[in-house]
Amino acid sequence: MTFLSLALFALLACSKTHTGPVTPPPVTPPPTVATDTLPAQYGTPFAGVPDPRDVTIYQVNMRAFSSTHNLQGVINRLDSIKALGVNVIYLLPVYPVGIYKSINSPYCIRSLDSVGTEFGTLTDLRNLVDGAHSRNMAVILDWVVNQTSWDHPWITQHPSWYVQNSSGVIQALSGYTDVAALNFSSDSMRSAMIFAMKSWVYRANVDGFRCDYADNPPIDFWQQTIDTLRNIASHKLLLLAEGTRSANYGAGFDYNFGFTFYGNLQPIIQGSAVTLIDNANTSEFVGTTGSQAIVRYLTNHDVDGSDGAPVTRLGGIPAANAAFVVVAYMKGVPFVYNGTEEAFPTAIVFPFTTVTIGWGINPGVTAFYKQVIAFRDSSVAIRRGTLMSYDNNDVCAFTKTAGDSSVLVLVNWRNSTITYPVPAALQNTSWTDAFAGTAVTVGTQVSLAPYQYMVLRN
Repeated sequence: MTFLSLALFALLACSKTHTGPVTPPPVTPPPTVATDTLPAQYGTPFAGVPDPRDVTIYQVNMRAFSSTHNLQGVINRLDSIKALGVNVIYLLPVYPVGIYKSINSPYCIRSLDSVGTEFGTLTDLRNLVDGAHSRNMAVILDWVVNQTSWDHPWITQHPSWYVQNSSGVIQALSGYTDVAALNFSSDSMRSAMIFAMKSWVYRANVDGFRCDYADNPPIDFWQQTIDTLRNIASHKLLLLAEGTRSANYGAGFDYNFGFTFYGNLQPIIQGSAVTLIDNANTSEFVGTTGSQAIVRYLTNHDVDGSDGAPVTRLGGIPAANAAFVVVAYMKGVPFVYNGTEEAFPTAIVFPFTTVTIGWGINPGVTAFYKQVIAFRDSSVAIRRGTLMSYDNNDVCAFTKTAGDSSVLVLVNWRNSTITYPVPAALQNTSWTDAFAGTAVTVGTQVSLAPYQYMVLRN
């Protein structure tokens, strides 16, 4: 769930607040965990968590990922995920979904301390994490920090942990009638939330969190949370903020989400200037230091359902592939939503229960993703190098340089042949095609076929 998809959820609900006392039905809640004793450490903390600059993230939406719609379905495809070249798996929420006033959103959480039976068991989650670790992939959980379901035990046990109106009535999170808004002025709520996050690091040996709607809580909450998580000396954790607030970096997040970059993709394909990407490169990286970066994507679980799959939204496989080259190589770290590597054409619409991804439908696209990610994995210049942009209206052109290693990337965003005038700094230079291994000399101009990309290394 994201603050950019409020309109979608508002259409599914009828009001923004509850006007009377909340009286959940007699549903037996999942067990809660005491906030004074952490679980014993399960397994061995994963030593292979990548440097944040070297990450390629794969997002799994379990409800659509397999015919079983659960953690076991992900376990069964771990080899296929690994074969893409990704090194971080990000799971949508694995927790029990609320029943009372529910619209079956996986972001409507009835217990922060357990795995929902819909998805499997704690043992299944541990097996998935173990399997990923054995394949040298980290696993991060989606963390829902702003709200709970209306039948979460906290509703009756700790009503002061929720936002209330002047009459003491617990309020819904703005725009989402199926969930109750948590009160970040409550120190005890903060402590319980942070404890629950920390517990999953021990309980399932996970390697970090993607934090939902991260721009909503006050920044001092994230400072408190991240300071606590970073003090788990046995674990190196990756922390993603689903937000745009530059202060998220100061609080200690590794990443913000590239909403601006994503928003430019379709306009560029439809004729807007490619230089919009340069503007995003400037604005989205404000506040970053060291290894901090932006997560960039062609789609994710929110926008895939609302905007359509990339292959349809961007006008076909060639256009979507060209855009992914920019996602993977220009700036930030790439993020692949399950099915994109197959050019799966059907939008996976909330609450993600009506579509199952068809695997193997476009093996050529899968091979393309493997090739692009493999070169990223092999190239220090791509992952950590200094960017120099030479974009014009139609072509995304840039170099990435780290020490003696340089890469030149040219991507035609148009459905027509474009002649690109090579900047003086790059004229009459010699390169090797990163994929074909052939020698290439770049003269004073380069002709690029529709949606053609060139990746050249020195």
